[in-house]
Amino acid sequence: MATADDAGVYQVSDDIALIQTLDFFTPIVDNPYDFGRIAVANALSDVYAMGGIPRTAMNIVAYPMAKMGQTTLREMLAGGAATLREADTVLLGGHSVEDDELKYGLSVTGFVHPKKILANQGLSEGDCLVLTKPLGTGIINTAIKGGLASRETIHKVTELMATLNRQTAKIMHDFCVSACTDVTGFGLIGHLAEMISGTDKSVIIESQKVPILTEAYEFGAMGFVPIGAHKNREFRKNMVLVSAAFDPILRDILFDPQTSGGLLIGCAEKDAPALVQKLQNEGVQEAAVIGCVTKNLNNKIQIL
Repeated sequence: MATADDAGVYQVSDDIALIQTLDFFTPIVDNPYDFGRIAVANALSDVYAMGGIPRTAMNIVAYPMAKMGQTTLREMLAGGAATLREADTVLLGGHSVEDDELKYGLSVTGFVHPKKILANQGLSEGDCLVLTKPLGTGIINTAIKGGLASRETIHKVTELMATLNRQTAKIMHDFCVSACTDVTGFGLIGHLAEMISGTDKSVIIESQKVPILTEAYEFGAMGFVPIGAHKNREFRKNMVLVSAAFDPILRDILFDPQTSGGLLIGCAEKDAPALVQKLQNEGVQEAAVIGCVTKNLNNKIQIL
């Protein structure tokens, strides 16, 4: 808990440890089936980030039955169940309560070998940082709420958020990975700050190498930046080195809160090109090296 890791781990034996996590939130897309898919992908991501395999899950539902009826609930849970099947994760049950506002998520249990746990801290000097999904879902979701996103954009961002980090997690086990986290509500810079906070490490981010959604830049330029991005930037302002001339729209994207974002992986420099190449070959096409770890910046994140 001291380093805000993605999940809790409890060792059962010499060969098995349980990874446990819980996540739920309000709808971010209108389609209930898609919302269910996204909620499950988001909840499972913490297990993947810890180096584990999700095995069981339980639904958490708050639902205004009198206002919305049963159809929306059934579609949402069906979408969630479909993604659980895709992840080979068994739904054991769950709990629901009446509430004025719809909320959905899951508690998830995964397995990992005790010696193969990945924490969010553990980066070594010289490591490369690999990001596996493009940024900008928070900005685009804000534009969706404003009624400005096209059908094609909605479909694109929905499929991105509903995509499991399963393949990425499987591939990274073949490489020398020092640390890992998933990029969610604190944005790229916020989660990166957690990876180095309180250590002697610093990070250089090459912003032009960071994969971003084109639509996010367009909507960001129009002012559709969620308040969470501004809060993230304010919270970590003392850890970030950036020039006054830096593109303010790109800056907002780097702090943009993500839903079911990609994994942020620290790996040995010698392994980074091969890791990215294998990820891309296996369908994680936006994977990219976005920066490196150093000791020369007083525990800061320098954005170039």
